[in-house]
Amino acid sequence: MESFEKNWYVLHTYSGYENKVKANIESRAQSMKMADFIFRVVVPEETEKEVKNGKEKEIVHKTFPGYVLVEMIMTDASWYVVRNTPGVTGFVGSHGAGSKPAPLLPEEVSHILRSIGMSLRQTDLEIEVGEVIKIIEGAFAGLEGQVTEVDEEKEKLKVNIDMFGRETSTELDFEQVDKID
Repeated sequence: MESFEKNWYVLHTYSGYENKVKANIESRAQSMKMADFIFRVVVPEETEKEVKNGKEKEIVHKTFPGYVLVEMIMTDASWYVVRNTPGVTGFVGSHGAGSKPAPLLPEEVSHILRSIGMSLRQTDLEIEVGEVIKIIEGAFAGLEGQVTEVDEEKEKLKVNIDMFGRETSTELDFEQVDKID
């Protein structure tokens, strides 16, 4: 049974090969014309500050060593491309014998992505400073505001909102806003 719904799945990989698997899946998605089915590949990582020999260093730790998240539409072809990527030992939630895996629940994905500073949905929004947007989620839902700053890397915006006759500045995720038609 093929579903044309975009979902997140967990891959099991050889420990230490997570970033190589990520790069392999991204390049295979392009070369095998699967970019419309395989979207984002994420290796959850956390950065910690560590003091060693009196010097502060930033150390990056894998949140889930041996696992990679992939956002994809599960078809026979996309499943084949991902599971046959070098370094992938299988999907988590698959019972083997050719069965397709179960996707992560939306709240699980949301929790994991937010903990590493990413948003749940990949935004195709092209928002510029000075543009007026509509807030669709959060404490200011339903209000409109003017964009004062855009941080593409962190997928965040600074927006000025008119509240009680005063201009108030707030920081929002891309997923919390929409363009006004």
